Amino acid sequence: MSQTPAARSPRQWCDEMQTKLMAALDEAWRIAESSDDPAVQARAREKVKLCGQMAATARKIAAMTPPEKRAKAENGPEHPLDLIEDFVRRMDKATTAVEAAEAPQPRAAQAVAMKAALAKLKRR
Repeated sequence: MSQTPAARSPRQWCDEMQTKLMAALDEAWRIAESSDDPAVQARAREKVKLCGQMAATARKIAAMTPPEKRAKAENGPEHPLDLIEDFVRRMDKATTAVEAAEAPQPRAAQAVAMKAALAKLKRR
């Protein structure tokens, strides 16, 4: 039985493909520079053109895949950005609780104006 290789991420696949294409481009350029034969140079140009098209397609495929998600450690965030996000989240919770306990929210300006107009009319 043959084992299937572990699934590669699209980014790894794209990087490997780009490496292979760059090697093929270098080889095509080496062949074109070493020969004066127009037919050989034309084949090398075709190979370079094909490598460029394949590289563009590989980049498009890699761009269509969603970015890899960062995994969080069980004890807390592991990545520096996760640390910052966790800190901001905790600060938001703390400041929201403190602001809610400090004072009641002021009335909206429109509500104050309506109350004053009703008072002039001697209504509630």
